[in-house]
Parts: sequence; structure tokens; C-alpha cells
Amino acid sequence: MKKARVLAVAAGTAFLLAVQLPCAGLAQDGTDRVTGFPRDPVHVAAWPGGRKVAVSFALFVEEFGFGQGPIYRPDMTTRNPDLVNEAFRQYAIDWGISRLGRLFKELNVPLTVVLNAEFPGKNASVWKEFRAVQPNAPVIAHGMNNTSRGLPLGRGLAEQKAYIRQTLDLIAGATGVRPTGWSSPSVYSNGDTMQAVAAEGITYTLDEMDSDIISRLKTPDGPLVQLPYPVVTVDMGQQLARLKSPSEIETLWLDYVLELATEARADPAREATTVVIGIHPFVVGTPDGAAAMRRVLTRLKTDDAVWLADTDAIRKAAGLK
Repeated sequence: MKKARVLAVAAGTAFLLAVQLPCAGLAQDGTDRVTGFPRDPVHVAAWPGGRKVAVSFALFVEEFGFGQGPIYRPDMTTRNPDLVNEAFRQYAIDWGISRLGRLFKELNVPLTVVLNAEFPGKNASVWKEFRAVQPNAPVIAHGMNNTSRGLPLGRGLAEQKAYIRQTLDLIAGATGVRPTGWSSPSVYSNGDTMQAVAAEGITYTLDEMDSDIISRLKTPDGPLVQLPYPVVTVDMGQQLARLKSPSEIETLWLDYVLELATEARADPAREATTVVIGIHPFVVGTPDGAAAMRRVLTRLKTDDAVWLADTDAIRKAAGLK
């Protein structure tokens, strides 16, 4: 009798925990807080080869304009011209983008490109050199530029649609590729943005920063796949806001991805996870940054639970358009 009572209590406790602590996928059901649209998880049992963690490195190729953009030395911004911070930005464009293109090609790791529409026209030789070594990398639209021409937030749905259409037209004209993916400039969008991008033919975005799994947003103009793009793994935020060196970011990335792999091994029934990691030539396009990037890619390639892929491959493997 005593043993039976113990078993009954244990079963009851397990039931209550199952009710109160649903699986990660079920926790994503419901309404998106920003848009107010329904948002549901996309369940994936495993990635190709039985792997459990899909990782895509997304290189942000951005246009800022002279005197604008990321600041490495805040103590020098009152100078005119601010040669130190300008050199920081220009080195990344002239040297970092191509260096990263070559590195990913050398290691045979897929790369995704997140592109400001103005970049190819204003940096034609850089774009040509990069595209020569990364001709098949998927291109995700990233607005017009990252300083003076962001999304027209607060000006209505029609203006956002027009801005997105102009962005896609400019990228298509400059590159021959019309993107189906979207990343809002500076990750700054509002409730109208997702409906606007869906209306203009975008099928997926990188604006979801709060999940380990893919979800689907149901907008009035069609569904949008949301690929996880975690806040803490973006290299620029870690370096410029938190003063982390490339070697420290290297440790963060490995800990983040390999812990997901460890969780998957501990629970083989656990659904597959996804992480899109944002990288910038200011951080990992320098020689020391590229060395850290090389170590990360080399280590992740050896883990049998990790699948390195571009965003198009991830969507296709998940059965998504």
C-alpha cells in the first residue's frame, strides 16, 4: 500500500509539472506581442543527418555614409573629422567583408548575406570581390541603409510597403537576386512591418529574437517564417556595447551552440533548434576577429549534433517556402 501511495503521488506530481511546464515548442503558441498576429511554432524533429542544432552565420553587409555608423572610440566622436572611428568603419568595408567571404569559402561553411540595398552601388568593387567568392550565398534584404534611411516607422502601412518594395527593387537591380528574406535595419520594426514585408513577397525574417525554434507569423497579407536571431549572439552588440573581444565572443558562441547540442543529447526526443548568428566585418573581419571566427567554425564542424547551413537550406529542411 505504501509503495502504491508513493507511486500515485509521483504520478500526480509529474502530471502537474507537465501541465505547468509545457515543452519549449508549446510555450511559443499564441499571439505575437509586437504585431498582435497569431504566432505558432514550427516543429522540426531533426535536421539533415539526424543533427539537432541548425546554425547559420549571417554576415551584415551595410552602408552607413561618411561620419556615420558604429563607434569604436566614443571619446573621439567630437572630433571633426573623426578619423579614428571613420577608419574603424572603412577598414571593415574594404578589408573585412572580403576576408570573411574567403574564410567561409576556405572552410566550406555556408554563409548568409544580410544586405543594405545601397551597399552594392556605393561600394561596387567590394561587392564584386565578395560575390566572386560567395556567389551562392542567400541574400536577405536589410533596408536601404543603416543610418539615414531606415524603415518609415509610425507613418502607416502604405509607406512601409513602398519602402520595402524600393529596397527589394534596388537589390534586385544591383545583384540580380530579389530577396525573399528580411532583416529590419538595426532590428527596429513595428506592428506594421511584418504585414508590409509579407505583402511585398517576403517569406521569412530575422526579426525574431526570443526563441530557440522557428515560428510562423500569420499576417493579414500572408504567413511569415521567423528564424531565431538571438540578441546575445550578435557580435557587434557584444563588442561595442559590452566591450567583448573577439576571443570572448568566440567562447560565447561555442557555449551557446554546444549547450543546445548537449541538451539535445540529454533528451533525444527534444525537437531540433535553430540559431542565426549575426556577424559584422567590424568585429570578425579584422585579422584577430577572423582568427576567432576560424576557431569557432572549425570546432562546430566536428560536432555531430550541429548542422552549419545557410538560411535557405534551413527553411527547405523544415519544409518551409
